[in-house]
Amino acid sequence: MSQNLETARLQLRPVRPSDADFILKGLSDTRVTTYYAVHYDTPEAVQEQMQFYDNLQQTGTGIWWVFSLRGATDLIGACGYSSLETENRKAEIGFWLLPEHWGKGYIPEAAKAILKYGFESMNLHRIEAIVEGGNAQSEKVLQKLGFTREGRLRDREIKNGHFIDLVHYSLLETDEV
Repeated sequence: MSQNLETARLQLRPVRPSDADFILKGLSDTRVTTYYAVHYDTPEAVQEQMQFYDNLQQTGTGIWWVFSLRGATDLIGACGYSSLETENRKAEIGFWLLPEHWGKGYIPEAAKAILKYGFESMNLHRIEAIVEGGNAQSEKVLQKLGFTREGRLRDREIKNGHFIDLVHYSLLETDEV
């Protein structure tokens, strides 16, 4: 379902099992996972996330890419789709980036590439994003990408023993961005 993608500064490729160390590096960093749904501290634990990525591809319910700067081999972030519903032509986007690369516009750049891929190659009509309450940076990225804020679900989930809000965004293929 997926392919390698390129932008002006980035190269994206589908996640592979050999990326487990990189995924652990990102998803064990509390700066990355403060507003992220999962957190892993060991190579054994991160296998759950690797299985998630593999299941997405095997079942056709999504695809995730890792990315690096063009011409470089060191991975710096990941982004992709889950909750793909082909009959409804919709999927949910997600993304994260290693902290040493924050503030350089890499997430919006990578996201634009996968948004284009989603609409043109995956035949999506609607791309959704769900952001944990308080995650102003992700909301800013989504707004920059042209997503519409649809609403806030108050105390929607429990994370680390506390209720959190979830903020819903969407981008339609018919939206002018």
